[in-house]
Amino acid sequence: MKKEKTTDPADWRKRTMSRIRKLVKQANPEIVEDVKWKVPSNPAGVFVWYKDGMITTGETYKSHLRLSLAKGPELKGQDPKGLINSYRAIIIHEGDRFDEGAFKNLIRAAVALNHKANNKTKSRTGGKRAQALIIRKRKRD
Repeated sequence: MKKEKTTDPADWRKRTMSRIRKLVKQANPEIVEDVKWKVPSNPAGVFVWYKDGMITTGETYKSHLRLSLAKGPELKGQDPKGLINSYRAIIIHEGDRFDEGAFKNLIRAAVALNHKANNKTKSRTGGKRAQALIIRKRKRD
């Protein structure tokens, strides 16, 4: 019995998304993956990755995969391979060559931007501990 090669487009999408999930974790093992927005038209939902804020989403469509970067505009300057399009996303079609090293570098850069943004917020507010100390001091006065 001869095995027939499957041409189901879902196969390449699942394999590619599985590889992307591994690359995200390789870029930073502390990244948290979640699945959101499950609907009848997309029962698998949308992958969402977080570390100090949202990093990217991974969406599956009939003819392509879309990785939407939350800080895409800020990352454009750190994308020498041109992975990010003008809509802050990386689009992958069947048969596309995907630069895994450049992708992991973008994920690391996105984590760094999130971390920097969180540190700015904490320094402006003084962090939770500083706020608690201010409140206690006001109560004493």
